[in-house]
Amino acid sequence: MASAFRKYVLRWTTIFPVLAMLALVFSWERELPWPVLAAEAGLLVVTVMAGVHHAELIAHRVGEPFGSLILAVAVTVIEVGLIVMLMVSGKGDVSTLARDTVFSAVMLTMNGIVGISLLVGAVKYRLAEFNSEGTGSALGTMLTLAGLTMVLPRFTTSDPSPSFVTGQLIFAAVASLVLYGSFVFTQTIRHRDFFLPPADTRGPVDDEAHASKPTTRRTIISLVLLVVSLASVVGLAKVESPAIQAGVTWAGLPQSFVGVILAVIVLLPESIAAVRAAAADRTQIALNLGYGSALASIGLTIPVMAVASQWLPGRLTLGLPPLQIGLLALSAVVAVLTVVPGRAKTQHGIVHLVLFAAFITLSILP
Repeated sequence: MASAFRKYVLRWTTIFPVLAMLALVFSWERELPWPVLAAEAGLLVVTVMAGVHHAELIAHRVGEPFGSLILAVAVTVIEVGLIVMLMVSGKGDVSTLARDTVFSAVMLTMNGIVGISLLVGAVKYRLAEFNSEGTGSALGTMLTLAGLTMVLPRFTTSDPSPSFVTGQLIFAAVASLVLYGSFVFTQTIRHRDFFLPPADTRGPVDDEAHASKPTTRRTIISLVLLVVSLASVVGLAKVESPAIQAGVTWAGLPQSFVGVILAVIVLLPESIAAVRAAAADRTQIALNLGYGSALASIGLTIPVMAVASQWLPGRLTLGLPPLQIGLLALSAVVAVLTVVPGRAKTQHGIVHLVLFAAFITLSILP
């Protein structure tokens, strides 16, 4: 038992959160040289992955539907923490940072994660098969959330800027919570079977074929490490925020590209997990991870940012510019055509990845 406990303590998911906390204590309110900032940036990324790992472990122990909520809340804390710290510590106009990060998360999931998952599944198994009913409801909910929170503010007339007035922002926040909550209920309780991999010629896929649930002691350790990870990520985000913005400026990139960087950091663990699931012929799980991440990013981040905007400096600008609305509309049409048949070829994955490449290119050269 002692050797097993020692082995668990010496894992990277235990070591890096502790190192991140120590680095935070060392660097708080200090001027640091670039090599140290670069090392802490790498530590920040790894700690995000460790934090998501511990959240997933706790979620597996708790079970559904609370497991999904715990994981979503943990990811939201990381995302909101990064956004808020950059808004508080950053320079210049940061009013669009929340919008840029959430939109980047949508593009990364709808085209990046989905595209690479479909491509990997189709290349390895000729066709990537999934349940169109469950995936379609996830896609429809995600597009509704994106439209309500990021497209409509561009066309409202109560405020000349692409922002919601207070009453509109309250409605968008409440609607986001309702849509996300109803989706979680549908996915985990009411119609859980719609989000399981479809049966193949070898019989139905066993959804319960997972590792055994972690012990109580391991869960408690993961809970402590999750708290350490979240605190370290938020703190290091404040330390790194000037360097991130300075790096984007030095590279000649628009400040909106900071949102792309944050989205990549937050969704990196889910991206890796989705590709692994697709490679194991579990495309449905990969799509659940992709669309579920986007739903949590909009459905939870926007309401939290709506509340935080009451004391954060500047305004909360949510309306997308026309170029990004065009990308969202094109991606939505392609996503619907991909999801409806319930199976995808390599061409589907390539189309989504080209759209993701277009998003990255136009984020660099708008």
